[in-house]
Amino acid sequence: MQMNLQLVSLLVACLLSTVYSEGSVEYCYNLPACNPSTWPTLAPHHCNGTRQSPINIVTADVKPDKNLTAFSFKGFNDNSTIISIQNIGKSVKIHLDETKMSVSGGGLQSQYNSSQFHIHWGNGSSINGSEHTVDGRQYAMELHIVNIRTDVTPDVAANDSTAYAVLGFFIEATNSSGTPESWKKLTSFLSEIPNKGDSLDIMHELTVDSLLEGVDRTKYYRYLGSLTTPSCDEIVVWTVFKDPIKVSKDLIDLFSNKMHINATADPFIINNYRPAQALNGRVVTSQPTSVSGSEPSSASTLHHTLSISMALLYSVLFWCL
Repeated sequence: MQMNLQLVSLLVACLLSTVYSEGSVEYCYNLPACNPSTWPTLAPHHCNGTRQSPINIVTADVKPDKNLTAFSFKGFNDNSTIISIQNIGKSVKIHLDETKMSVSGGGLQSQYNSSQFHIHWGNGSSINGSEHTVDGRQYAMELHIVNIRTDVTPDVAANDSTAYAVLGFFIEATNSSGTPESWKKLTSFLSEIPNKGDSLDIMHELTVDSLLEGVDRTKYYRYLGSLTTPSCDEIVVWTVFKDPIKVSKDLIDLFSNKMHINATADPFIINNYRPAQALNGRVVTSQPTSVSGSEPSSASTLHHTLSISMALLYSVLFWCL
């Protein structure tokens, strides 16, 4: 039964690669003929759409949504779920065992199986490269966990605005060295995949939870958008977490000087991020926050109660005397 489930899952993932495929459109990040400014021409069906990602999140415009509850993460603490790490020529992709990993809750209407995660960066720790920004602020890097809805089939995926749920995590540079340990371990594999297509088995080396250290996963932004690479299909429920993962600068630098876009004679992979796209009337939501003064604190409530009690006591004593 387990073997059949794995075969079905692999078949679905293979078929869905027609939607999320690095090779379906020839694009790049740094050459004038194929950089992000040309993508609406290279892939006009979606890359010039009205629900494109990434976006700049303007916190003053974010609307509250009480339905954005806590997530349920299955398999994120299991060190057998990270299968391999691969240089895909435009980023580094970490393949996950989607038969063991899933995401639900968090305002999502269904369960989503976790397929892979990849990272976007600038040029070392000196040039930031996150895709999403917050009030114009760009972080050093951004990690995307790609999750596919369990009931999605290839014939509907391309036209389903919630076929994918992508979890975005900002990565902030720190001045420490070699931290955290999980990222030190992850970056130690980069030198072993210098060429496009190189892959390395890293099962039992890491958990996804360990890479998300320090992030409060109950606080996040939500909006409907697209894949951030061609063909830019508008099929993504985006979750962008507010807290960044903190990684030391020396480890961030390794992403820009270990992996090449093709062979070792070619340039390193740098600045692999798409700039923020127009919001076009979309609404970004987040968890409601209590307005100062709208809900009295327990201390102020206690003080108010004691004041009333003392007043009643003095009144009783006055009439008794």
